Amino acid sequence: GRYLQLSPCRCYSIVPPAQDSAEKDMLDRMLRVDHAGEYGANRIYAGQMAVLGRTETGPIIQKMWDQEKAHLKVFNELMADNRVRPTILMPLWNLAGFALEGAMACTVAVEESISEHYNSQIRTLMEEDPDKYKELLQLIKKFRDEEMEHHDTGLEHDAELAPAYSLMKNIIQVGCKAAIYMSERI
Repeated sequence: GRYLQLSPCRCYSIVPPAQDSAEKDMLDRMLRVDHAGEYGANRIYAGQMAVLGRTETGPIIQKMWDQEKAHLKVFNELMADNRVRPTILMPLWNLAGFALEGAMACTVAVEESISEHYNSQIRTLMEEDPDKYKELLQLIKKFRDEEMEHHDTGLEHDAELAPAYSLMKNIIQVGCKAAIYMSERI
């Protein structure tokens, strides 16, 4: 398969066909918000590279950005394969993401929020049907683990020493929750 090893009898990527409109809506919301989140993360790392690309943290940021680019590529493909429209808020996430260039403190706040969101999706899919969603669960768990690596990297690089770290982290996380809520719906 294109995303994970799939058995040859499957005629879908990693998102199984929905059985009804409620399931289709749930899967569409998941893909839409994950796509928007990975798009926003890409814009954040682009902003960080614009500011810090030539510093000692540049290579670290580039490595995390490369992983985010791979995540976005997968969600771009999943969106097309499953005919899911992106959120209409993409232009806003483009600007907001690039503006959040507060380096490692921003990384910690955003990646923590994304990891929590992925955990919520994992719980939902496990409650629905873990066998049916096995491949999608594997993908989300892999991406969640990589997001947590980014979070931990931010902490290792003194994110907590940023001026007004707690305040900035809380504001960014409230923004992330609002972005998740809106991106799922519009």
